[in-house]
This record gives sequence, C-alpha cells and structure tokens, in this order.
Amino acid sequence: MARHWRLRHKLLLGLGLIVISLGLLLAGTMQGLTSYVGMMDTTTSKLAELTHAQRLKIELVNLIQAGAPLINANFDSPQPFHQSTLDDHFKTTREAYNECRRIIEEDRAKGFDPSPYQEKVLLADLEESIKKYSDALQSIQGLHVVDPSGNDPKLQPIVAMQHRMLRLADELLVEIVGSVFHKIDRAKWNYRLSVAIVIGASIAAVVIMLTLVYLFSGWVFTPIRTLQAGVKRVTNGDFDHPIGLKSGDELQQLADGFDTMTQKLRDIYDDLERQVNDRSRQLVRSERMVSVGFLAAGVSHEINNPLASISFCSEALEIRLRDVIATMPPAEAETATKYLRMIQQEAFRCKGITQKLLEFSRVGERRRESTDLSELIQSVLEIAQHLQNCRGKHIVFQPITRVVAQVNGQDIKSVVLNLVVNALDSMGEGGVLTITLQTRGPTAEMLFTDSGCGMSPDVLENIFEPFFTRSRTGKGTGLGLFISHQIIDQHGGTIEATSPGPGQGSTFAVSVPLIAVVEQRPPLALRTEEDTAVRANRSRRPSQQTEDGLGNVAA
Repeated sequence: MARHWRLRHKLLLGLGLIVISLGLLLAGTMQGLTSYVGMMDTTTSKLAELTHAQRLKIELVNLIQAGAPLINANFDSPQPFHQSTLDDHFKTTREAYNECRRIIEEDRAKGFDPSPYQEKVLLADLEESIKKYSDALQSIQGLHVVDPSGNDPKLQPIVAMQHRMLRLADELLVEIVGSVFHKIDRAKWNYRLSVAIVIGASIAAVVIMLTLVYLFSGWVFTPIRTLQAGVKRVTNGDFDHPIGLKSGDELQQLADGFDTMTQKLRDIYDDLERQVNDRSRQLVRSERMVSVGFLAAGVSHEINNPLASISFCSEALEIRLRDVIATMPPAEAETATKYLRMIQQEAFRCKGITQKLLEFSRVGERRRESTDLSELIQSVLEIAQHLQNCRGKHIVFQPITRVVAQVNGQDIKSVVLNLVVNALDSMGEGGVLTITLQTRGPTAEMLFTDSGCGMSPDVLENIFEPFFTRSRTGKGTGLGLFISHQIIDQHGGTIEATSPGPGQGSTFAVSVPLIAVVEQRPPLALRTEEDTAVRANRSRRPSQQTEDGLGNVAA
C-alpha cells in the first residue's frame, strides 16, 4: 500500500523513523547522563551530610566527656568541673546539629535524599535527646551519688541518654551512608537501562536505515533511474517507448506528463513528416504542372493545326471518294469508310485532350460568385442521368443543409461532373453513388462515396498526378482528377481520396471555403508560355487563318 503513497508521505515516513531512532538514542544518552549527574550530586551532598554528621558525633562525644566531671564531682572526683566548659560544648554541639540539619534539609529540598523521612526522625530524636541530656545534667548538680559507674538510680537516665545520643548519631551516619549506596545502586540500574536503550536504539536505527535504503531504492532511486532512462531514449529520438512508471506518486505524475509530452511531440513529428511528404508531392506535382503548362500553352496550339488539317482532309476525302467507294466491292467499301471515320474520330479524340490541356492552363482566370452548391450538384446530376455509363446504377444526393459559397460555378461544376463520371465508371451494374453536402466550420464539404472497384494505396498516392489513370473501363487520359485538383487548389480548398481497398469502394472529399480566398494564379512559366503562344497566334495575318470543323483557327 505504501507504494501508492505520495512521495512527500514516503519522505515524511523515512524522516519520522530517523527522528524516532535519534530520539531513542538521545533518550538513552540523556538517561545515562542524568543518572550520572544525579549520582554525582547525591554523592557530593551525602558526603557533606556525612562530614557534618561525623562532626556532630564528635561533638556529642566531647559533650559527654565534658559532663563527666559533673557526675564525678558528686563523689569527690579529682577532675575539676567547669560549667562554662560544659556550656561551650553544648553550644558547639547545637551548632554542629543545626549545621547538619541545615545540610540535610537543603539536600531534601533539592531531592538528593532518597529517604528524607528517616533522617528527619533521627534528627528530631537527637535534638530531643540533647535537650533531655542537658536537663538531666542540671538536675544532678549537688546530689550525692553512691556508685558513679552508672548503677546508681540517679545516674541511669543520664547514662541511658548518653547511649541514646551516640546511637542516634551512629544511626544517622548509617542512614547517610545507606542513602549513598542506595543512590549508587539506583545509578547502576539507570546505567544498565541507558545501555539497554542505547544498544536497542542503535540496533533499531541500523534496521530502520537498512529498511529505508531498501524501500527508498524502490520508492525513489529506481523510479528516478527509470525516468532518466526514458528521458535519454527521447533525447536519442525514440518516441515509441513510453516510460510507463507506476510508482503512484509525484514521480509517476512527472513520468505521465513526460509521456504525454512525448506523445504530442511524436504526433507533431508525424504531422511534420506528413506535411513534408505532402509538400514534396506538391512540389513534384508543381513541377509536373509546369511541364503540363508548357505542353498546354505551346503544344496544344501547335497540335490543333495538324489535327484540323487531318480532320478537314479526311472529311474532304470521304466526300470525294463517296462515288468511288460505291463502286467498290462491299467489303472494301466498308473498310475504306471505316478507316476514314477512324481518322476523324482519333482526330477529335486528340482535340479533346488538347482542349483539356487548354482548360488547365486557364484555371484561375474566372470570377467567383455566390453559388448554391445544392443547385449546382443537382444540375450536374440531371446531365449525368442521361449518360451511357449511368444505366443500371443509382445516384443518391443528400444535402444536409443549403450551402452557398463564393466559387466559380463552371469550374466547380466541372469538378463535380468529373467525380461523378469517374464514380460511375468504377461501378458495375447496381452500384450506388452517394453524394453528401454539408458545412464544416468556414468550409463547404462535398463527399462522393461509391461502391465501385476501390483503390490500392499506391493508386491513392498517385491518383491526382497528371496522366495517371487506372480506369476500370480502360479509357481516360489521366487529366480529369489532376485538373480537378488544380481547380480546388485555386479555390483555396482541398480534395482527398480514400478507399478501404480494392473492391471496397472509394470516397472523394472536396472542401472549398465559403468565402473566397486570395486567388492563386498559375505558375509564371505556365502563364508566360501561354501568353507567348496566344500572342504568336494573334500575330498571324488574316489571310493565313481559316476555321476548321472543330472550331479551331488553323493556318
């Protein structure tokens, strides 16, 4: 589950575990240091208490020794008794007691004494015993003591008080020493606890660090290496292999964003490659257009003159040989008539080719007007219904909306007629041609979809090239679609052909702007050659010009 955490959560987890490990180590260290400092403070204070308690005991012994002459004086003791000396010892004893008590109370207030109650009781008893001892010594002054060894009933309380004071002083010393050893034992326990905490925290820290290294290798290091490898592939120009990182964190978002960018970059490269290919084909087509322009502007005018002569001479020869042919045997007469008509038909066929070339050379010279494309297509279909190749076939026209565009009606009608005739030629009996008209943004779109023979990819690539034809009927010059492409291109539109494959029909998509764009004139070489041919034709003398049966001017 942690694999799908955010990267910051993973980093916070690792930081938290490190902080916990450092906290445990710090706690163990502080525990040991605190125990050591406490032990040192307690030991120092207890040594001070022990010093003052020892001094108190010494003063008690001196006090007892100072009170001995008073006792011995009652039975003629040789030692002299001085009351001032006894008072001085009582004073120093009380000072030692007060100093010892002050030190013990200060240590108790600081918390250095593990058993302050016992020392307090001992001090209270000792204070009371010193007071009673003083009162007892005063009570025996002037009394006669029979047995100074202590067996006398009058001396027994004093002797008992002496023993009590010494015993309490010893118990106080023992209690202070016991507190020191108790503190040492507690310090040892704290030391062992600190060592255990430090060792445990160290082991835990090592385990945590190893675990974090392992986890971060999968959480951070491996994704970064994967991301780096993907970036390197893209740098080397490989756009077909996405990074595909699945870390579930910000690195995955970065990788997904980089994959998206790579996909867009690949699409841009593909589009650029397509545009380069299109521009290359257009350049080749433009070069061919220049060649066709030279052919259309020069050769067509020169060819029309021999064609007119051939046609004129064949007609004249047929008229002059009509009587001769009538006298010939039927088989020879039929052959002669057939050959003469074949000469005329082929002459007219060549005339049609040159006429198309002339139409191509003059594309872009006509005005454009607002034209209802629905009516234009309908008028073309009315003509197409009477064609021979339309028999047994169906044409379905589906205008989605009324479309009015600024076009040259005659040129667009020529394009529509050409596409309709090509579609009819590509279909067998029972075929269906569907024509759709609609607007798509600022353009008018016409779709011509037939159920004919279809086209292969190589045919689609060259379908708009001049003199390229794959007509199912075996007829055609290969200039119809080329001229149609030129017309649409002059209108600032596009014409595209698509086909699923041979035998699966074809679709031609024609788009023209609804509003006329800046008119594009033919290439300069094409116009110049045509203008030169026209000027040359006009420069002929009227006596050298005749009109043939084809409607051409011949020399």
